[in-house]
Amino acid sequence: MWKGSISFGLVNIPVGVYLATEGREFSFNQLCNKAHKIRYKKWCPVEEREVSYSEIKKGYEISKNEYIVIDKQDIDRIKLKSTNTIDVKEFVDEKELDPILIEKSYYIAPDNKKSKNRNDRAYSLLVKVLTDTKKVAVGKVVLKDKEHLVVIRPYQRELIMHILHYLDEIRPADEIPELKEMQKVSLDSKELSLGKLLVENLSSEHLDLSKYSDAYTKELEKLIDSKAKGKPIVEKSIEKVEETQDLVAALKASLQQKTKSKR
Repeated sequence: MWKGSISFGLVNIPVGVYLATEGREFSFNQLCNKAHKIRYKKWCPVEEREVSYSEIKKGYEISKNEYIVIDKQDIDRIKLKSTNTIDVKEFVDEKELDPILIEKSYYIAPDNKKSKNRNDRAYSLLVKVLTDTKKVAVGKVVLKDKEHLVVIRPYQRELIMHILHYLDEIRPADEIPELKEMQKVSLDSKELSLGKLLVENLSSEHLDLSKYSDAYTKELEKLIDSKAKGKPIVEKSIEKVEETQDLVAALKASLQQKTKSKR
């Protein structure tokens, strides 16, 4: 989806950027009660008429029902010039990268069309150095006329780039009243020791995501297939989860349940 280079110091590594994730969302169309696809109209409620595509302009609301028009020429004047470079500003410890900052992820591969051997060595060197030092590279890149804050880190034997949220895009947790109230909660030693023991009993040495799958998507696929073939839909029963009233009792029961499951 993008070609350019990683630049730090006097080192320049030509690379290509590729999508690392794929969405699995189902796209539904809106239909009328006779199963006809609905067509959307652009409608002006003041003049009470349909508006053609050529008439439509972009506007920003500066106060209630008051807009300023922003046209293409205005946008062109402030466009950032793309340097086709991921400009590394600094290296920091990998533990500094909080997952809440990550917006999207992309693979970075060496651009072998440009001096294959040199690029492979420089790319491999960056992977090795970041891995050994447990560092990540923080930088900026212009993608689709927008400047992004990014982090580059080693992933397996390759590099992955995360587009990050800027700090002012992260909502402070204490804006949520229920979370602010949590600061007043204190735990006793028994609750804490039982909680740690339960977490220890439920812990695995490695994260194996192959054990997990999207159950809802699978059920949705079955539903669509059944409806397409005119088969009856079997409704699944939902187990009701009771709210925990006695925390210590719930922790002890969980530990006993885990012990029985191991037998």
